[in-house]
Parts: sequence; C-alpha cells; structure tokens
Amino acid sequence: MALKTDLSGFYNLEMDLPPVGVKFEFFQPENMKQLEAEKSLSFCEMLVEAQTTGVPFYFSRENKETCVGKILLGMEEMEAFAESGQIGVNLGIFDDARCNHVFYQHVPRFGRNTVNYVAFSPLDRLNFNPDVLILAAPPSRAEIAMRAVTYSTGQLYTSTTTPVMGCAWSFIHPYLSGNVNYLLPEMVHGMKGRELFPENTVLVSIPFQWIPTVAGNLQEMKIHLPGHESKGAYLEEFEGIIKDLEQRSRNP
Repeated sequence: MALKTDLSGFYNLEMDLPPVGVKFEFFQPENMKQLEAEKSLSFCEMLVEAQTTGVPFYFSRENKETCVGKILLGMEEMEAFAESGQIGVNLGIFDDARCNHVFYQHVPRFGRNTVNYVAFSPLDRLNFNPDVLILAAPPSRAEIAMRAVTYSTGQLYTSTTTPVMGCAWSFIHPYLSGNVNYLLPEMVHGMKGRELFPENTVLVSIPFQWIPTVAGNLQEMKIHLPGHESKGAYLEEFEGIIKDLEQRSRNP
C-alpha cells in the first residue's frame, strides 16, 4: 500500500530507536507476519519489539498478552475482581479499591470486538498508513517533535495519563481523541516496572489526523534552535530580538 503522507521528515529527529506506526484492524493485515506464538509480551512491550527488531508484525487475540492490552483493545472482558479495584490497592498505588474502581471510567478503551488485530511497524518498513505514530525519544528529541505540532498551528502541548494502564494513553487515547499526547514512562507503574524504556524517555503519540502536519513541519522548521545551544546563546539571541523589535516598533 502506498503511504498517503511523506514521512521522511521524521528522520530529521535522528533518533536512536525508530518511530513505530500502529494500526488497529478489524480484518487480518496482509503481507505481514503474526507475532511469534511463543512470545509473551505486554501491549506496551510490542512497541519495543518493533523498535528493537526492526521487523513489522501484527498481534491478534490468539497471541499471548501479559498485561491489560486485550482488555483495552476490546478483545477480552476485565475480571470482576480487577474492575472492582482490587489490583491497584494491593500494588500500593491507591489507598482504597474505590479509587482504582472510579479511575477506570477515565481510561480509554475500544468497543467489544471492534479490534481483532494490531499492526506494528518501524518507520522504514511501513507498508500501511498508521493510525498512530509513536516516538520513544529523549527529551531533546521529544521537544522537537512537539514543537512540530505547534509550529504551524499554535496547538497547545497536552499530556494525559494515569498511574496504571499507560498503554491506553499512548495507543488508544490519541486515536479516539484525535489529540497528540506525550507522557513519561517513568510515571506509569507497568512501564517502569517492566523496565521498557531508559529513564529519560518521553513517549510522543501522534494520531493520523496530525501526522501530515508534524511530518511537513519537521521538513520546514529549524530542527536545532540556536537558543538551545547554551544559556549564553539563548540570552544573546533573545536580547537581540527584543532590541531590534523595540527599535522597529518606534516607527511601525
């Protein structure tokens, strides 16, 4: 399948690990291998799998999943003891099961049986138009990606997550809301506990509505701003701009 958008701008981020395209499918993906049956991964770990192996694959309800991914994807129902909030309080995340129970109403999920497959592919192997493009980047690269969101739009930066079920906010929330989201894996219990990412990682999730804008801006805008080189460079540039504008504004 030909991609609708030129995604080459994302290479300007010069990331150690590639962005990963994700697509939620009702029908089985074509021209792609299924995740090996013997692999037991959480939904979030599948992002890492695509990054580190460099191989596209799809996940289905027949595959093992070691966390809450199938529940969030609408492939399985949550056990009653879990939905009542018993897990979070036993993990020490909440002081009472009621807090965990109430919090579930905020977590985005797909409708029952609406997603049967999830395709993953690193950027350089993409053969589908992703529903969400996810970047795992150090702050210096995440800043550039988020700046590409607001560069031509003025859009605010927003970060939404919860202490558990963080994969819902990286994968599902951007798709359902149409909003770019970023979060720190270190603030999510499962991502931190499974040691999925280096401590300084920021996950930036870009839904399909925003991919053309971000990709285009990464080709157009300055990737490395002079004011980020050092404090001295920042002050010199900023003071020079203010001085110039003050002079020009005298005769607008």
